Amino acid sequence: MTHIDFIERVHTSTKRNYLERVVEHDKAECATISKQFGKDYWDGDRRYGYGGYNYDGRWRSVAENIANHYNLETGSKILDIGCGKGFLLYEFAQVVAGAQVVGIDISKYAIDNGKEEIQQFLQIGNATVLPFEDNTFDLVVSINTLHNLYNFDLKKALQEMERVGKQNKYLVVDSYRTEEEKMNLLYWQITCECFYTPQEWEWFFQESGYTGDYSYIFYE
Repeated sequence: MTHIDFIERVHTSTKRNYLERVVEHDKAECATISKQFGKDYWDGDRRYGYGGYNYDGRWRSVAENIANHYNLETGSKILDIGCGKGFLLYEFAQVVAGAQVVGIDISKYAIDNGKEEIQQFLQIGNATVLPFEDNTFDLVVSINTLHNLYNFDLKKALQEMERVGKQNKYLVVDSYRTEEEKMNLLYWQITCECFYTPQEWEWFFQESGYTGDYSYIFYE
């Protein structure tokens, strides 16, 4: 396992008012609605999630950097666990000629409203039971998804990610290093179930048999 960052620039491009998140609205109600992962989460008011998750090209450089790092080539099979509307997969399809992309997400709304060019490759599913054979994919990625699982399901998802990938896997989860970052994470998040330090995450990776690479989102 290696810590590699591919998405810090994307993360820091969004400005966040942590205190406003908890004082302007009923945070518990917002979280309840957000965890349905429906229209409100993806394209509703900002209090419930993205406030409109539309394609803007921000994932192109991420796909390019990941593809270069893992030496993806024509015909490479790529799985995105928690693909949302498929924007990252669309970029993989653009930067890796002939890539075979597959996306899975628990949200029917996200799949139904996925990027039109690759929507046929997106499907509803759960990270804990992936409908694929062992060693199917040349790269398995999961960006900002696995921290939404309870720890007993997290272990299953990590084991599934390991099972369906040949060698290259990469995930990103929320984490914190200081009490300030912990509070910011608690203020900002609306769907997280796992709140771990990097050391705890890495212990969980090892316990689950996950051998891929990883990175963290910190709320500074």
